[in-house]
Amino acid sequence: MNSPPARDAGTAAAAVSAETPINLKLDNASMSDIAHALASGRTTATALTKAYLARIEAYDRDGPKLNSVRALNPDALAIAGKLDSTRPSAGQSLAGIPILVKDNIATGDKQPTTAGSLALEGAHARDDSTVVKLLREAGAVILGKANLTEFANMLAIDMPSGYSSLGGQVKNPYAPALMDDHGHPAVSPGGSSSGSAVAVAADLCAASIGTETSGSLLFPASQNGLVTVKPTVGLISRAGIVPIAHSLDTAGPMTRTVRDAALLLNVLAAKDPRDPATEPLRRPADYTADFTSDAMKGARIGVPSDAADPLNDPYFGKLPPKSAKVMAEAIKVLEDLGAVIVRASMPTAGWMSGPGTIMAVLNRNPLSGNKGNPVVQRIVFLYELKRDLNLYLKDWATNTAIKSIADIVAFNEANAEKALRFGQDLFLAADLTRGDLREREYKSALAMDLLSARTRGMDAYMNQHKLDAVLFPGSGGAAIAARAGYPSVMVPGGFISGADDKDTPDYPLGITFAGRAWSEHKLLRLAYAYEQASNMRKPPPGLPAL
Repeated sequence: MNSPPARDAGTAAAAVSAETPINLKLDNASMSDIAHALASGRTTATALTKAYLARIEAYDRDGPKLNSVRALNPDALAIAGKLDSTRPSAGQSLAGIPILVKDNIATGDKQPTTAGSLALEGAHARDDSTVVKLLREAGAVILGKANLTEFANMLAIDMPSGYSSLGGQVKNPYAPALMDDHGHPAVSPGGSSSGSAVAVAADLCAASIGTETSGSLLFPASQNGLVTVKPTVGLISRAGIVPIAHSLDTAGPMTRTVRDAALLLNVLAAKDPRDPATEPLRRPADYTADFTSDAMKGARIGVPSDAADPLNDPYFGKLPPKSAKVMAEAIKVLEDLGAVIVRASMPTAGWMSGPGTIMAVLNRNPLSGNKGNPVVQRIVFLYELKRDLNLYLKDWATNTAIKSIADIVAFNEANAEKALRFGQDLFLAADLTRGDLREREYKSALAMDLLSARTRGMDAYMNQHKLDAVLFPGSGGAAIAARAGYPSVMVPGGFISGADDKDTPDYPLGITFAGRAWSEHKLLRLAYAYEQASNMRKPPPGLPAL
């Protein structure tokens, strides 16, 4: 369902051979490797851009049809051409490097910013988001927009990960041919940033930018064998990003290595007057500093699982055997690196869904096995959604008649056959709120979320056991870290198989290091030490160099 101009641009670009050969194995190349190749003159921005466009044509549009790239930037080759004489440097660390951004991140160019919604099909942004401004200033080539779960998975209950009415369904590159009875991927491509993750896993770009409210960076990174950083809320500006909830929203990098994620944080972590949450920002001068193989030695790593308290083990206790084996092997690597493993249950007071934080929403999704039943949803998400999305549509969206969440609901109802395959129950619930965040239930829910996740959850746990980080399997710890506003760093941990009682090819499982506010550098150093010792990332099969 991608727009014809974007598809034509990719086809034309793929048909043109690069004048400068790429003396670099592009598949599974790190962004750092690509920067070195550019700096040494072994390739150019134009040659790289053409090569990635060719891979998009071969594997995203054709072949397994991964469908991870919603639209290409028609100016990508022109931008690359202007950067051919500029090599990566301290001042422009990303010069000539092609990067995809999730299609809820505004670009003030010819590309629409749609959040995957038919209602916003032709909508443009008044300006670049702060994230895109920083990428451009660092010399990146904005290659295009990645597909996503529509409105970052806040439109409908039980919408499949990676599906949008405008972009269609993203597939997991480790099992692209395996579908369930409804035609959805049997192996999920991950959360709402699935397109961003799949594109990096399949080597369709050097790196990408996704977003997370709760799990939308971590889950797709886990499913696609990637590194990601879900930053402290306020480390990366959200100005110009189609929102869900400002209390939790953040952008973050998706890369093939820990060093690459740190390099992107160097560019993106900056104060921005357009986002007040960035005012207290704290960061090192260089996120790649002190990356050593012995960074894990003496680190106290909390594992929220205690054999003496099996009933209080929501993170490790119910893991399938293959996932449990991956985590046991990961913990053994950490011990061999000199980490102090502290096995202790998380305080039950820190569990999610505390008093007054949830509400019931009727599930009308016609394809859901739970249709007709009330489903628990977060109050903060739904109440902030209306206020924040209305502000984005008012302040950022152009070339569209859509100016409110009510307009989107009305458009979807008028175009239900195409726009409402899975319904819009979450938007309906959000639109019933005042939209100004003055309700008592909202203020109480926000306070209780912070009390449970931060004060009685992460803070209490880390203080009691004097921890440097907390280890979670996959994206299992996404909710508590997200609600606390705290950072998480994921790194590939191993491979598992099987989904919903079906046999599947092997696909990745990540491990997550979570910590306190502004501790990204510490978490990255720990993740780097683990990455170097384990070397668990393997690219998807069946996507060879062209």
